[in-house]
Amino acid sequence: MEKVQLDIVGLSYSQTQSGAYALVLSEMEGSRRLPVIIGGFEAQAIAIELEGMTPSRPLTHDLFKSFAKEFDYTISEVIVYNLIEGIFFSKLICKNELGKEIEVDARTSDAIAIAVRFNCPIFTYEFILSSAGILLEEENIEEDHSSEEIDEEMIIELESQAKKELSVKELEQQLQEAIDAEDYERASKLRDEINKRQK
Repeated sequence: MEKVQLDIVGLSYSQTQSGAYALVLSEMEGSRRLPVIIGGFEAQAIAIELEGMTPSRPLTHDLFKSFAKEFDYTISEVIVYNLIEGIFFSKLICKNELGKEIEVDARTSDAIAIAVRFNCPIFTYEFILSSAGILLEEENIEEDHSSEEIDEEMIIELESQAKKELSVKELEQQLQEAIDAEDYERASKLRDEINKRQK
């Protein structure tokens, strides 16, 4: 399968999921965006590296990088290789100085946090972009692929599309979490989506 290279174009607080963030990836030679909802810790780890900040103590992903370098391994690329019921699956392609290559399964948020530390390319496959990618209107497409804030309307549009990829069971779990957190506006949106699916 032919790989499609991705770039990070935005990281923003989620408008629909409390405590979550929207990581927006874009194909390098095209206008489709791939939204990935990630946790706060992973979002912080990605943002810190993108901004060139140095934490007082190493984060988990920094520890991974130090460990890999001590054993002469580097990360040559990250591949988002599958999408099942709204969950992205990724792997790290690791190589040592002798050229031995191994693949390590990883959560997509962790894989991206490690990719930015090793400055390695991020890829996916066409079938994933076709099913989960969002083609933006021409006026919304940035001139370059630099990491910058994505506007609120775009994040809501991307998250709405991402929500469509979730299973009913996952939506029901998020609904319960929203109710527990007394986030009734979000709960209402999730309930509407569940009702629409069950008709």
